[in-house]
Amino acid sequence: MGKRICVITGSRAEYGLLYWVLHDLKADTAIELQLVVTGMHLAPEFGLTVGEIERDGWAISRRVEMLLSSDTPGGVAKSIGLGVIGFSDAFEQLQPDVVVVLGDRFEILAAVQTCLVHRIPVAHIAGGDTSEGAFDESIRHAITKMAHVHFVTNEQSARRVRQLGEDSRHIHIVGSPGLDHLRRKPLLERAEIEEALGARLGARNLLITFHPVTLESGGGEGQFVELLEALDELEADITLWFTHSNADTGGRAMALALDTWAAKRQNRAHVYPSLGHLRYLSLMSHVDAVVGNSSSGLYEAPSFGVPTVDIGERQRGRLAAASVLHCAPDRCAISATIRRALAFDATGVINPFGDGYSSGRIVEVLRALPPATQLVKKAFHSLKVDGG
Repeated sequence: MGKRICVITGSRAEYGLLYWVLHDLKADTAIELQLVVTGMHLAPEFGLTVGEIERDGWAISRRVEMLLSSDTPGGVAKSIGLGVIGFSDAFEQLQPDVVVVLGDRFEILAAVQTCLVHRIPVAHIAGGDTSEGAFDESIRHAITKMAHVHFVTNEQSARRVRQLGEDSRHIHIVGSPGLDHLRRKPLLERAEIEEALGARLGARNLLITFHPVTLESGGGEGQFVELLEALDELEADITLWFTHSNADTGGRAMALALDTWAAKRQNRAHVYPSLGHLRYLSLMSHVDAVVGNSSSGLYEAPSFGVPTVDIGERQRGRLAAASVLHCAPDRCAISATIRRALAFDATGVINPFGDGYSSGRIVEVLRALPPATQLVKKAFHSLKVDGG
C-alpha cells in the first residue's frame, strides 16, 4: 500500500485549483489518493458541483455534509462545528498519512483543526497570501500554524510563513496550481464556450464575481449594489457574465439580489450558480475584463492577458500583476475603472503566481515526506532580522 494522501475540496474554485494536483497524485503508483468532498460541492443552491467532480472521473472517498442553509454568523459557526464532527469520522475511517488542503475557507479550517487533534500532518497550498477585507485572512494564517508543509505561491508569501515561525525546510515556493490548466488543458474556443453557456458572447464581455466582504458591516451588500449600478451605466454592447458568490456570511442574500436584478436584464446579463473550472477559464480567456473581488482575477486572469477590476478591500494586500486595477467600492470609481480596463492592453503582463508547473512540484515533495511522527512535532523558528 502506498502513502495515503487525502485531499479536501469544499468549493468550485478550490477544486479547479486542485485539479492537476489530484491528477498527478492519482498517476503516482507510490501514492494512494483519497478525496474528501464537502461544503458547497454538496449544496444544490451552489450548483451541486460534486457532479462535476464525478464527471471528471474521481473516486470520492467520503462526503462530509456540513453546510447549513443559513449563512448568518451563527449558521457559519455551526457549519464549522458540523464539519469537525464529519471530518473526524472520515479521518478515523480513511487513516490518511497526510491531508492536503488549499486556501482559507471555513470548511478547510474545520478539516485542519480536526487533523490537529488526530495528529495527521497537513500540507497547505497558498498559505502566506493576504486578503485583508475578509475573515479568510485570519483563517489562512491559522491553517498555516496548524500545517506542517507549506506550498506557497510566491516569495512574499514564503516570507510571511517564515514570520509565523514555520520551518524553512518545509516551505516550498511552487506557484499557483490553477495556472497548470493553461499549459495542460485545452480551453474551449468561442463557438464551443457559447454552446456550453447556452448563450452568445457579445461584442464586448465582462466576467463578474462578487463575494461577501466578511469584515465589513453588512457583508458588502452595499458595495454589491454600487457594482450593479455601475454596470447599468455601461454601453449596451457589453455583455455581462456572472457567477454566484460563495457560501460566506451574506452570500445567499447577494445571490438573490443578483438573480432579481439580472431577471430584468436578460438581454445582456447571464447568471450561473457555478461554471466549473473548464467553462470558467474558457470564458475568462474570451472576455475583455474580469470584474469583482474574486481571487481568480489576480491568480489566473493575468495569464490570459485579461485586465482585472478588483473592487474594494477583500483582496487587499494580495500580490497583483500590473493588469490588476484596484478601485473603491462605489459606483463612480467602479464605472471609471471598468472603462480603464476595457482600454488596457494586458498582453505581455507577467503573472507573479507561477509558470504552470506547480502540481508536479507539489507531488514531488509529498512523495518524499518523512513519516507523520517526524512531521507533527513542530518547533517555532524565529525569523532572523538585520542586526539580530
